[in-house]
Amino acid sequence: MNIALIGYGKMGKTIEQLAIPRGHQIVLKIDKENLDEFNAVNFRKVDVAIEFTRPDNAFDNIEKTLKLKTPIVSGTTGWFERLDEMKTICAKEKGAFLYASNFSVGVNIFFEVNQKLAEIMNAHEQYNIKMEEVHHTQKVDAPSGTAITLAEGILKKIERKTEWIKEEANKDIQIPIVSKRIDHVPGTHSIEYISEIDTIEIKHTAHTRKGFAFGAILAAEWLVGKEGIFTMKDVLGM
Repeated sequence: MNIALIGYGKMGKTIEQLAIPRGHQIVLKIDKENLDEFNAVNFRKVDVAIEFTRPDNAFDNIEKTLKLKTPIVSGTTGWFERLDEMKTICAKEKGAFLYASNFSVGVNIFFEVNQKLAEIMNAHEQYNIKMEEVHHTQKVDAPSGTAITLAEGILKKIERKTEWIKEEANKDIQIPIVSKRIDHVPGTHSIEYISEIDTIEIKHTAHTRKGFAFGAILAAEWLVGKEGIFTMKDVLGM
């Protein structure tokens, strides 16, 4: 495939390192220094775009790519309040768009484990719930998109909880998400069910960015030739 990277930071560079040995070419690298290259002429040679930028840029990047008739995979989080609007744009353009709060295969397995555990714990009201996420200091949004996805998965299954909240909960119906930012931490997410007599904890720890990058490449390979809006659940057949 001929890939355009929209955002050439640490994630973009890691995607490049992993994509080339798989036989793909990076034919375009768009970053803040060369936004003028984000145009129709350059995108004629692109099979798929992979976007990792910032929450305030992601929506415009995705919309522009769809209007250039190019499938796009986006791993930027923090803009999902406009997701319905993007779905309308994608349908209008008859485009292909795949988004995820986390592209790691391990994290997507963790999403499924999280929902299954929550389903079991719905019957055990003596357990309260606490979440924590830790990321590198360059991570802009807090809580992370992955933490929000995990929290929403729990809310679907546990009737006594109706919302998540940043930091400390002040109502029994809330799930608190504590966010920490520490240098060189790719991403750690933990969920605790706490009672007076014991604690049940599940945790996912990323060791490098390679898991996220590899998942994004898998998603891009899967997306080419399709039409519609998809997630990693579609890619992994979950």
